[in-house]
Amino acid sequence: MGGDVLRWSEYRSMPWKNGGGTTREVASGAVQAPLASAEPADGFDWRVSIADVDAGGPFSSFPGIDRVITLVEGEGMVLTVDGTPQSVGPLSPFAFSGDAVTDCRLEAGAVRDMNVMTRRGRATARVRMVTVAAAQDAEMACAEGETLLVMTATEGIAVGGADGRETALGRLDCVRHEGPGALTLRGDGSVAEIRITAALTVGGSHEW
Repeated sequence: MGGDVLRWSEYRSMPWKNGGGTTREVASGAVQAPLASAEPADGFDWRVSIADVDAGGPFSSFPGIDRVITLVEGEGMVLTVDGTPQSVGPLSPFAFSGDAVTDCRLEAGAVRDMNVMTRRGRATARVRMVTVAAAQDAEMACAEGETLLVMTATEGIAVGGADGRETALGRLDCVRHEGPGALTLRGDGSVAEIRITAALTVGGSHEW
């Protein structure tokens, strides 16, 4: 198939850093960054998770971390980042610094969001939403030194491999692929495409 399927039912649940809610870890890892320290300070260079937000309030502080948040369930929320409010609508990735003082206000009840975190100076992430149409397969290529994760935002998506077999994906399931190769998606719906690279491979800049 070309990738590892990660199922929603198997994601590990844990409390938020500030104790204000719960999150489920989808995947995490380290990158090859030869000019950086040998190991990340608290076990990961990048991390993808799903958080349930039942009420407004402050976000946990993550110094040295860049974040991209995408609402995958719910009507919307307003994040105030270092005093600047930003409306975050469904399936619209929003990037901000984990160092910033961030507060959340819910617009219409509880929400569920996907969080992509990368350690500044070691890893960068690009997150975009992709529509998969029944009339045409969607192929996503993965490059050398890159980690590609594809998370389903809707039902009705399957991932296929070179052998012609398909694996059906449930909502918020994820496929992880490392290094050169490609994932072929079939069906009708939306997915989040997440690309993780070592910071040095993109000149140390932050890409979303």
